[in-house]
Amino acid sequence: MPQKTKSKPVRRAAKNQGSDNKLISIRIPENMIEDLRKVASSKGDLGYQQLIKTYIAKGLVREESSKEGAQASAKGVVAPALKETLKKIGAPVLQIKKQERDNVAKLADSQIIAEDIRNLGQYLKPYHRYFSGKTFLITGAFGFLGRYMVHLLKYLNDEVLEKPARALLLDNFVTGYEQRVISDKNLIFHRHNVIKPFETAEDVDYIIHAAGIASPVYYTKYPIETMDVGTTGTRNMLELAYKKSVKSFIFMSSSEVYGDPDPKHVPTDETYNGNVSIMGPRSCYDESKRFGETMSLAFWRTYNVPVKIVRPFNVFGPGIRPDDFRVLPNFIEHALRKEPLPIHGHGKNMRSFCYINDEIEAIFRILFSEENGEAFNVGNPGPEISVRDLALLVAKAMPYKVDVVNIDPPHAVYASSDPKRRCPDITKLRKLTGFEPRYSLEDGLMRTIRWFCGE
Repeated sequence: MPQKTKSKPVRRAAKNQGSDNKLISIRIPENMIEDLRKVASSKGDLGYQQLIKTYIAKGLVREESSKEGAQASAKGVVAPALKETLKKIGAPVLQIKKQERDNVAKLADSQIIAEDIRNLGQYLKPYHRYFSGKTFLITGAFGFLGRYMVHLLKYLNDEVLEKPARALLLDNFVTGYEQRVISDKNLIFHRHNVIKPFETAEDVDYIIHAAGIASPVYYTKYPIETMDVGTTGTRNMLELAYKKSVKSFIFMSSSEVYGDPDPKHVPTDETYNGNVSIMGPRSCYDESKRFGETMSLAFWRTYNVPVKIVRPFNVFGPGIRPDDFRVLPNFIEHALRKEPLPIHGHGKNMRSFCYINDEIEAIFRILFSEENGEAFNVGNPGPEISVRDLALLVAKAMPYKVDVVNIDPPHAVYASSDPKRRCPDITKLRKLTGFEPRYSLEDGLMRTIRWFCGE
């Protein structure tokens, strides 16, 4: 352990009382930070994750948390039902390793996902007539959100609809897994990069443009590709929508268009113009989504293409990549490996989380609505929770002891530009589509952990 660093001296705080989970600080010498971030960027996902684990293992400077941390830990209590579920599973060991793509493919065929899809079919029963006999085009079809949409179409065709839906499923797997592509006579897969025009002789009724690189670690690794899909890719899909006279077009934008919102605008509604840095570490993603929204509305105003814009807020659930590096899967992955959960920085930034079933239901409600030329926040407004309390919540869910650690952010996207609060106002979504979130954070967390455990 280095004897001297340029970081401020660390004072040992009072021991954490009333919890087996410790909140620990790990600080990195300032003269190492920039070099390590460069390594994280150049080596991509595996390098980034390995750096985090190295920092924790070496524990350059450790301290137990202050009384404030102990109080936060006391609040992070998960319902007994979740603990009982985990006990039935046993002490879980993560079944997904980054190089074992087959394991990831197997987990896609899970009891949890099957149950989610059946429930989605029931929630969307009033809209079944809009699916019947229609043709969909989905870009990013085998990403986190896209795959749930494809599972839903497959379920409806097999179990519900007399006249099946057709779908053209586009993906080029820049950051996705290629195993277990869902394809049959009605669901047609095309390996395609949307920055090139897509040609088809088929009529198309609905387009969901969900292609994109959404994880901060990945879009800083692929900044040009991120901008291309949000700009050129969006233009190509809008051109196709115009050519095919589609009934509805969804552009999957992001809550990132709001940047780091002024506290007076949290919860944030769709009228807020945002506080976005055009030169920051996240700008390749933020600005491409903002451009995509502007392009979509231009096609609505100029050519009457029936566009709708969806702005997701922190979606999580089964099917998300364990090495995605967004906060919740990152915590779960570490917890199931019995490794400390890494909080980048102080952990006081606030988020609210939306379970994937709620997100997918809202997307289709919006798609089939008549609310053209509108943007919709899609998320769950409550509870708003700090990243630190979220880590403690995940740790509390485990049937064994898991530590929580603070580390100096090893990636610039978290070090200087992570929004302090992100919480949606979904008044507009509720009023115009009748949507209401069905899953609490606790319920969604339980289901996601069970999926990570192989259910």
